[in-house]
Amino acid sequence: MQKSKTVYITRKVHFNAAHKLYNPNWSEAENEAFFGKCANKYYHGHNFDMYVTIKGIANPDTGMVMDLKKLRDTINTYVVDKVDHRNINHDVDFMTGQMASIENMVVAIWEQLAPHITDGKLHCIKLYETERQFVEYYGE
Repeated sequence: MQKSKTVYITRKVHFNAAHKLYNPNWSEAENEAFFGKCANKYYHGHNFDMYVTIKGIANPDTGMVMDLKKLRDTINTYVVDKVDHRNINHDVDFMTGQMASIENMVVAIWEQLAPHITDGKLHCIKLYETERQFVEYYGE
């Protein structure tokens, strides 16, 4: 009998969203000095790519940790449908009251998804803001 092994499966999704980095406790000049173009009063947008990784042991009946269609639907329902073509600062309920940085976004996205991952366990979310700039979060 073969010993069960932990495997990692990943689903990639894409969404577009706008945001602004701005601390309301700072002056306009302080925000511009620290955040630069990201503090633009008219906001700015990104083409985000997000990788959601689940870990677990494949179910012997299906050979899967989690059905990737179910993972896709979960990600779309709890994240993509809420952020795609939206203003993160104003339109995204799970970002209310937070700086709309990708660091805060990835933690908030984790909190949206984790309760709904019932097959396997949420392992990592990697959120790309640009092709050269991304964050990873492991729920710690």
